[in-house]
Amino acid sequence: MSSLAPASSDDARKALDGLLDLMVARRASDMHLSEGCVPYLRVEGVLRPLDEKPDYSVRDLACSIVSERQRRIFDELQSLDFAYSRRQTRYRINVFQERGQVAVAIRRLENEFRTLDEWGLPLQLASFADLRDGLVIVTGPTGSGKTTTLATLIHEINLNRSCHIVTIEDPLEYVHDNIHSLVHQREVHTDVPDFASAVRASLREDPDVILVGEMRDAETARAAITAAETGHLVFSTLHTGDTVGAIDRLLGIFSGAEREAVAHQLSLALRAVVAQRLLPGLNHGARVPAVEILQVTKAVAHLVRVGKWEQIYSAIETGRAEGMRSFEQSLRELVENRLIAKEEAYRATRDPGLLEELLNSGRSVT
Repeated sequence: MSSLAPASSDDARKALDGLLDLMVARRASDMHLSEGCVPYLRVEGVLRPLDEKPDYSVRDLACSIVSERQRRIFDELQSLDFAYSRRQTRYRINVFQERGQVAVAIRRLENEFRTLDEWGLPLQLASFADLRDGLVIVTGPTGSGKTTTLATLIHEINLNRSCHIVTIEDPLEYVHDNIHSLVHQREVHTDVPDFASAVRASLREDPDVILVGEMRDAETARAAITAAETGHLVFSTLHTGDTVGAIDRLLGIFSGAEREAVAHQLSLALRAVVAQRLLPGLNHGARVPAVEILQVTKAVAHLVRVGKWEQIYSAIETGRAEGMRSFEQSLRELVENRLIAKEEAYRATRDPGLLEELLNSGRSVT
């Protein structure tokens, strides 16, 4: 079992800072460090090795930037998430154990907030920043931009509304200054012990908007749904492939009779689910978001309550008037706007037949 104690030397800190500067210079989104291996950089979605083998210990690099409390967390869990700043750039760092040794995964975070349009996200997402209560879920695989989408929506609220925003994150990635809203940001393991207790505590802090970084367990999900039910606007994330899968996954956290009760609660509290993936684009390899949007209408709320998932897919495909869009409709739009190759669209789709029909018809199937 690996340990991060004791602390390392200043040389290790300088070596790590040099690698982070290299990430910025090469416009890499991620870096992976493994003991005895060359570093790997992810540039425009493609993972590539660096040429030179390092002359440092990955464990020493990690030791050089963690606190004593963080070392104790790693020693207990063999995994640690935290944020780190270097020259006005923030990084999300995950330290973990593999094959008995320390490894590190680093994500470079954006320095500035952008608009939905600048991110290539559907403009109808802006309507979620105007909601006064309910639950909005953003889902997708790791690295699909969920945190960025939510940070953009929180920023929209901060720009345009006077309210109290509480974020609960692990780690804290985007820093929000007070603009028109008052923003309090709490980091798990630093400011609060866990998501669930932090959500419950936030209800005593007069919040209007609550961001829950991730609904990892039943206790957190229960607290988030209750907060949304009781007049707060709650944003959170899950790791699933599409909007309907997110609902199924959320309810799957619960068992027996409680699942049925939570399904009823969720049907009343859920306002929307957004699923996104980043696909290789035609513009110099830049990645482009494909986005599915489920708006929870009265009809969809009933389907959530009774668990008729296939009918929810049909509601998305026929719900453009209510602001919905399926992945296939999003993929068709990206192909027609020459943002992604047709081959990429077919690799991403869950329904090749429907995508082909959309591409050939030149209009949505409604």
